[in-house]
Amino acid sequence: MSRIVVSGYYGSKNAGDEAMLAAMLEVLGDLDPKLHITVISANPEDTRRRHGVAAISWLGLPAIIRELRQADLLISGGGSLLQNVTSRRSLYYYLAIIFLARFLGTKVMLYAQGIGPILGRVAAFAMKWIGNRVDLITVRDQGSLAELSRLGIHKPPIHCTADPVLAIHPVDREAGRAIFKAYHADGAKPVVGISVREWLGWTHYKEVLAEVSDRVVRELGARVVFVPMQFPDDVRAAQAIAARTKEPCTVLKDEYTTSEFLSIVGNMDLMLGIRLHALIFAGVMGVPMIGISYDPKIDRFLQSIGEEPVGNLRDVTADELMAEIRRKWNDKQTFRQQNAELLVKLRDQAASNAELALNLAHK
Repeated sequence: MSRIVVSGYYGSKNAGDEAMLAAMLEVLGDLDPKLHITVISANPEDTRRRHGVAAISWLGLPAIIRELRQADLLISGGGSLLQNVTSRRSLYYYLAIIFLARFLGTKVMLYAQGIGPILGRVAAFAMKWIGNRVDLITVRDQGSLAELSRLGIHKPPIHCTADPVLAIHPVDREAGRAIFKAYHADGAKPVVGISVREWLGWTHYKEVLAEVSDRVVRELGARVVFVPMQFPDDVRAAQAIAARTKEPCTVLKDEYTTSEFLSIVGNMDLMLGIRLHALIFAGVMGVPMIGISYDPKIDRFLQSIGEEPVGNLRDVTADELMAEIRRKWNDKQTFRQQNAELLVKLRDQAASNAELALNLAHK
């Protein structure tokens, strides 16, 4: 039986990261049902309950050392772990776990990582020194590949694949319909989903999204539902926008599982997202999407499916967003088909991360 330890931003109530872990476990389990996986988590109890795997605390150094000593492989990823824009300290934590694994003689794979931005000479040096000592790197986009090149990381085998969540299986829409009904947001009206987040205390984009929400209701006769990907932070961000609206809208205020999120998004007619994995969920469930950029990872994902973000959080306008919403609203089936064709290839690439990991673990 092969043993794998997984390090990432798990147990912190972030739907995107939990979806990455769920997708990783799903594909790895399909390939090797006897695999033993232990996850390093900020909330081991939640991770055990949510995903049905062994979990240890991210601060429990003796347990981490014990698990790494027994493991055939450390998987670091997926997601944007190796960057220092949203958090300076987390980069060094994840690099330290990688260093510890290599020190103990455990093989290491960076799994579908979104690399960078990495700012500052010390951080770049640390990333280069450790990155060149892992056994295998897969990245989820071409921008991450370019960042590795810029940092001088070239010694391990490197593959450009896709975000792990793109390999997850679509789900039934019934659970999402039940959640809408509980919020009195069901019925015959089409639905536009909006995924938001707080960012640097800015308010401009909140005012823009409140205006867009009102215009969607008035002009398209649609229902607007705000979907929280990070609980409870995104609920508060959505409520701040909803408080600025004049027309009715719905803010989902609960915490959901990955399958529930997928089902919720599957009931949308269009997804407008700031959060990356709200857009990826839309891709998995065949829902047309519009992204607003705040981080290179948004631009990179949209480019991979032949799209571009509509502005960024600093300067996006309601008119820009409404023009793109109308364009996709009037031809939803065409955009569903275009995205679906590109996503087939990305799903295969996402699944290849697990195949590469198991090949490395079994060596």
